[in-house]
Amino acid sequence: QVQLVESGGGLVQPGGSLRLSCAASGSIFDIYSMAYYRQAPGKQRDLVARITSRGSTNYADSVKGRFTISRDNASNSVYLQMNSLKPEDTAVYYCYVVTLSTNYWGQGTQVTVSS
Repeated sequence: QVQLVESGGGLVQPGGSLRLSCAASGSIFDIYSMAYYRQAPGKQRDLVARITSRGSTNYADSVKGRFTISRDNASNSVYLQMNSLKPEDTAVYYCYVVTLSTNYWGQGTQVTVSS
């Protein structure tokens, strides 16, 4: 059984930083890409950043230059370094893993940016 375990969310002041982590455990093979999405109250779930198995990345325009996604293929983990956080970054952040056969969602972690 595959499980995505997320950590790193919390409350931070505007301009601060957080680092999210997501580790995939269980029988998971042939991971193509790993990503973070976020969903604010009353809004749809949107892509924040994605990284492929070859290291190619893409970001939402709203986070370019502030967020950095990385991954550790050996441990099936993905990380999202978030700097210069803004109140509009407040949302539940979800890890998303795409394999050749199945896709998986994490349970989500709350990020709140507020003074």
